[in-house]
Amino acid sequence: MEKRRGVQAKAGVPAAKTCVACGRAMEWRKKWERDWENVRFCSDACRKHKPGARDQALEEATLRLLRERGAGKTICPSEAARAVAGDAAHEVWEPLMEPARAAARRLVARGEVVITQGGAIVDPSTAKGAIRIRLA
Repeated sequence: MEKRRGVQAKAGVPAAKTCVACGRAMEWRKKWERDWENVRFCSDACRKHKPGARDQALEEATLRLLRERGAGKTICPSEAARAVAGDAAHEVWEPLMEPARAAARRLVARGEVVITQGGAIVDPSTAKGAIRIRLA
């Protein structure tokens, strides 16, 4: 048996996937056995919120800010949220924080960035609290 995320994986169980909406890892479930290759979303909530123009803008803003900042430098997801919201008040960009974190997780899944906490790379699916984003 191979070891995955600290748990013994059963032989023949497909590898984990990433949700296309939130960017979190999805482990194989028995109920998805017949249709695992077509599973794209981790939940009904993610299925209802498919990534759109705002999510694309957050991904682009994140990458642009990181490239402007330079190699090895990090940004906070709030910087991407503020960039997308423009010169708006806190009430406008604050609701974009979780979508900005989701955009960062999708970028991690594509291998473009890494998410850190305290300078160490962390699993974006389980990271709680303040995070930083850095180019991979």
